[in-house]
Amino acid sequence: MKKRIGKKRVIHDRRAKEFVKKRAVISDKIRESFISALPIIIIVVLLCLTVSPVPTGLLLSFLFGALLIVLGMGIFTLGAETSMTPIGNRIGTSLTKSRRLPLILFVSFVLGVAITVAEPDLQVLAETVPHIDGRILVITVGAGVGFFLAICMLRSFLGIRLKWLLLIFYTAIFVLAAFSDKEFLSVAFDSGGVTTGPMTVPFILALGIGVANIRSDKKAEADSFGLVALCSIGPVLAVLMLGFFYKGGGDATVGAAAVPATTTEMGLSYLKAFPVYMKEMAIALAPVFVLFLIFQVVSFRMTRNNFLKILIGILYTYVGLVLFLTGVNVGFSPLGSFLGTELSSGWTQYLLIPLAMLLGWFIISAEPAVFVLEKQIEEVSSGAIPGKAIKISLSIAVACAMGFSMIRVLTGISILWFIVPGYLVALVLMFFVPDIFTAIAFDSGGVASGPMTATFMLQFFIGVCAARGGNVLSDAFGCVAMVAMMPLISIQIMGVVYNRKRKRKEAAEKPAAIYGDSDVIELWGE
Repeated sequence: MKKRIGKKRVIHDRRAKEFVKKRAVISDKIRESFISALPIIIIVVLLCLTVSPVPTGLLLSFLFGALLIVLGMGIFTLGAETSMTPIGNRIGTSLTKSRRLPLILFVSFVLGVAITVAEPDLQVLAETVPHIDGRILVITVGAGVGFFLAICMLRSFLGIRLKWLLLIFYTAIFVLAAFSDKEFLSVAFDSGGVTTGPMTVPFILALGIGVANIRSDKKAEADSFGLVALCSIGPVLAVLMLGFFYKGGGDATVGAAAVPATTTEMGLSYLKAFPVYMKEMAIALAPVFVLFLIFQVVSFRMTRNNFLKILIGILYTYVGLVLFLTGVNVGFSPLGSFLGTELSSGWTQYLLIPLAMLLGWFIISAEPAVFVLEKQIEEVSSGAIPGKAIKISLSIAVACAMGFSMIRVLTGISILWFIVPGYLVALVLMFFVPDIFTAIAFDSGGVASGPMTATFMLQFFIGVCAARGGNVLSDAFGCVAMVAMMPLISIQIMGVVYNRKRKRKEAAEKPAAIYGDSDVIELWGE
């Protein structure tokens, strides 16, 4: 009897410790999400209280939306880490073990489509684009990611160097862009930026690590990077090609944000939105859930505890997505658009470019994923490039990207005048840095173009553009693409610095020639 009571007490204590540990993890994720959103919240509130007054109902709706975004992103990130990352890792290992290339390519395509459909940043963009049906855009982008995820797996098996694939596919992008409809151009480049979001990146990176775990060659670790870089190309090409066949299915203008007159109206708008996003996210996550169950039966055969952990992780992901998208679409985005409209005239218009750069600086400096990137580069460079230098270079890059985006909005300059030179510089730098830095640099676009860019900043640019009578589709869209492009340059510049430091160190450590007593030393040549 005493043994049984003692055993129950041990189980109870273990479960209590696990509960405390899980609660601490959730708190950490919510804190990271809060730190990421805090700069924008503070700057927006200060603007609303000083130079740009807004209706009280709209500000309250924004603050409540910000709360939902913080909670949603924290819960979602935890869910993605405990479900999408282990699923991706196990699938990568299982596929590589099978050695059946046609099966690997087909499953990779299906996985790419399924995981992209559930990407929150893409869902936000699909609801923002006025002239393309949201479902068509999501399916097109998903197909692009799926196709290039299959190419990533093929590259891993054939050992093709990443830089040559990047050179070929970006050349194809620029050729298509030269003949593309200008109203699809900016949206296409933004599609590449939003797909490398908090849902897709952990899964794709885990898939690459799963493949690398099976391979034992020296290039396995390097090949595990670059998957995100290639997968972000797929949506750009897919949407550019869509522009040749799809002529638009709606009004190509953006309506004014609805302003709640009372707190009751604000509450009703949230209550009406919750069921809508609960249904949409259930449909979006269903393919991932079904694929997981199929792999569990066919290949994984995980223990009951591990299986339940992933199921709980998927539930966290679902809840986080619902909270995040509700907060974005009901509270966050409307104020961004309204604020952009209010600041676009009078003396405050001169604040637009420095304000955009300020927001860009704080967005990237507070992004939790930047800390992961800093650690990654410090490890690759063996400490030769400090994390502080990486953070500063990224902050400068994103601040410049936001500034250039606002210049585009104010002047109507085509995005090609920025994207083409920027990517040319990035592609040329590939030949002066180690391959691992190229892979990390092109992967880092997903780090920079985080949820804050796709939600608040895009709406801010749309508000400015609409108020000044510009073309929203060609001028306001494209800010996500600019933010995703700039780190390609800044990280590779870090790679150039590392390369020089390494060569100097090798030259300094090279031993001087030692001559023996009987050696003949010639002081002149023939």
